[in-house]
Amino acid sequence: MSDQELIQPIIAKAKAAQKQFETYTQAQVDAVVAAVSWAGYSHAETLAKLAFDHSGLGNYEDKVTKVKRKTMGTMMDLKNAKSVGVIDVDEARGVTTIAKPMGVIAALLPSTNASATPVNNAMITLKGRNAVVLAPHPKGEAACAEYVKLAQQALADVGAPVDLVQYLSLRGKDKYEGKARASALMAECDYALITAGPANVDLGYRSGTPTHGVGVGNAPVIIDDTADLESAIPKIVASKTFDNATSCSSENALVILESRYDETLAALKAHGGYLANPAEKDALQNAMWPGGRMSRAIVAQSAETIAEEAGLGDTAARAKFFIVEEDGTGADYPFSGEKLSVVLTVYRVTDFDSAVNTVNDILDFMGKGHSCGIHTINQDHIDRLAMATPVSTVLVNQPHCYNNGGGFDNGLDFTLSMGAGTWGKNDSCENLTYKHFLNFTYLARPIPEHVPTEEELWGDLARK
Repeated sequence: MSDQELIQPIIAKAKAAQKQFETYTQAQVDAVVAAVSWAGYSHAETLAKLAFDHSGLGNYEDKVTKVKRKTMGTMMDLKNAKSVGVIDVDEARGVTTIAKPMGVIAALLPSTNASATPVNNAMITLKGRNAVVLAPHPKGEAACAEYVKLAQQALADVGAPVDLVQYLSLRGKDKYEGKARASALMAECDYALITAGPANVDLGYRSGTPTHGVGVGNAPVIIDDTADLESAIPKIVASKTFDNATSCSSENALVILESRYDETLAALKAHGGYLANPAEKDALQNAMWPGGRMSRAIVAQSAETIAEEAGLGDTAARAKFFIVEEDGTGADYPFSGEKLSVVLTVYRVTDFDSAVNTVNDILDFMGKGHSCGIHTINQDHIDRLAMATPVSTVLVNQPHCYNNGGGFDNGLDFTLSMGAGTWGKNDSCENLTYKHFLNFTYLARPIPEHVPTEEELWGDLARK
């Protein structure tokens, strides 16, 4: 069967379902979103087990937490949000904003978050009265297929068209067959959401369909001379080791002021970190990037597995995570890039200006546009970092993995898809949520005319 023969029936059903869904009121839409979100939340254990068993990435317990946390947070964001019909009336400007659906959304899903991402993507696309076709990485197909089954039953239970949520298998004889099928799907849809690697984002941009891509993560985090290490270190360790660092938001590097360097390393080691000596660092590098390419045997694995792959010995194998000291950035220093593993790079810097410069050097190599962070009580340092870095998000005194995609103690939207702006070749700097899957009609009525004078607009220039 050709890709077109496989895809066309799915698209036809999605379009028919979406056409019906387009007539729904806000209350009906919210009931649909509640149903599909509860289908994921209430079966988090099942979805997490399928994701872990079929991908071998991360760990089961953290995947359960991720499904529940992300689904609950996203539901909190969506519950009272307006997404149907008139959502704003600006009497002063005479402009009424009307929200309308985009149509059928194609959503490409990663292997690293195979259980949580399908639920999140379904919620944020259906909130706008769209239909969605989920296209999972083959390692995440089992979890996605199970979620679609659960979501379709939930849709039927509330009397909604079951074909609002479908999935397309990208499994083929090789990766090229899967990518060709993904391209064909996106070409047939009205919009695409790609929560996957750079190659898949580029695939979306080449499909001819408007596309939301996400950026490469490689979060560097500063520890300055005022940081509360008793608070910061447990957050960093919990974030770095969560789900064996499957999240692109995990701390990849700490940039530590010299005055706190030794103290910070001691605290990291006290919380389960293993500091690699120069020979062990070389062994880690050879295991993680054999031939210069990241090894799949290392990605999202336990410290024990990584220690075995690198031949680091029993003491290292008992660690929670590894610490690697570095002084350079770029292709010749692979530890300065994203690792998707429980390996944390640390930099020693003399002052805050050097810390900001190091953060930017890291981002210039990898992760530009995504995020960075700082642990401090110095407001000037916070402001300087935020002004000087090409990122969409700067987190202050927070665990990156937990809070970058939304947190119960910050105001960011919950998501599993984070835009990195034009820095990261994306069209948004925001955490992607329902509003990114809406079209808007702006109804403009006449208001009292006001034509400004030249002096009002140009001041002294107009008076010359």
